[in-house]
Amino acid sequence: MNIFKLFAILIPWFASAAWAEAPIAKIAFVGDVMLAETEGTGRFVAAGGNPFGKVTPILSKADLRVANFESSAGTQGQADPHKPYSFRTSQAALATFASVFEVAGLANNHAGDYGRSDFVETLQALKKLGVKPFGGGRNLAEAHQAAVLDIKGIKIALLGYLDFFPRWFSAAPDQAGVAWLDEDQVAWDISRAKAEGADLVVVLPHWGVEHDLVANQRQRRLAKSMIDSGADAVLGGHPHVVQDHEVYKGKPIVYSLGNFVFDGFEDDDNLTGWILFADFDRTGVASLTTQVVKIDEVGSPAPRSDQSGPCWRRGDTKMSPCPSSR
Repeated sequence: MNIFKLFAILIPWFASAAWAEAPIAKIAFVGDVMLAETEGTGRFVAAGGNPFGKVTPILSKADLRVANFESSAGTQGQADPHKPYSFRTSQAALATFASVFEVAGLANNHAGDYGRSDFVETLQALKKLGVKPFGGGRNLAEAHQAAVLDIKGIKIALLGYLDFFPRWFSAAPDQAGVAWLDEDQVAWDISRAKAEGADLVVVLPHWGVEHDLVANQRQRRLAKSMIDSGADAVLGGHPHVVQDHEVYKGKPIVYSLGNFVFDGFEDDDNLTGWILFADFDRTGVASLTTQVVKIDEVGSPAPRSDQSGPCWRRGDTKMSPCPSSR
């Protein structure tokens, strides 16, 4: 056989074999987790309950798990007098959280409920339990530093931002706080994460209008700006409901994952959330699948096999309902 013809046959075979063996990193993302000791979820943990018990087998399918930690977890400061709800998680409940999740997003509107010193203590408590925080820090630079996850040799950077009051709790050069969502700053943070070695960047914004099932125009514009700036996916939260989703320039945007562990709601929309499984290779997001969960009267989620969230594979122009068997 002509040697050139042999190469023409073998090169695609080697390429396909290498592609088949390429590592895939699977990360599970969930929305708001609130375990405040004054609320039903915190009281449930204090009484010996495990709010994650019914979903732990599903979450264990991922290589790593990420949640929005919607609370303080320190022991200092006073509740914010200007807010109707201030959340503080006990150390026992924090340990329950850390037994499931390795990464915690802190760019949310309850991270600063007990002030800046308390927030620094929250950062320390999470790290002591082996949980990597992101979206907040002891100063501006740390708050905007991506959390880089190295899974099977794939380096995935997570960036979190708050786009909902109180803005006063945004980090400053010499003050602890959360990362505020500024469009130009986000673009710079994405660029820096990739310059420092990240293969991929996922942005997790805390945004939108509570209880709205459809993302607003600000969310849509900012999400597309993030993709234009180099983000590989945008996965949002905060509205206490799941919101719509789209694919932009071949990259997925999910505007809100909804609640995950939260009590105090009665409407079905508020009691529905998604576990989103994202499969990453070194070129980006290969696929997304979701598992619908329903939240019970104490704020704990359980899987619902009779309902479908969105699924997507690279190359699809839009997301479609997952097969009911998932």
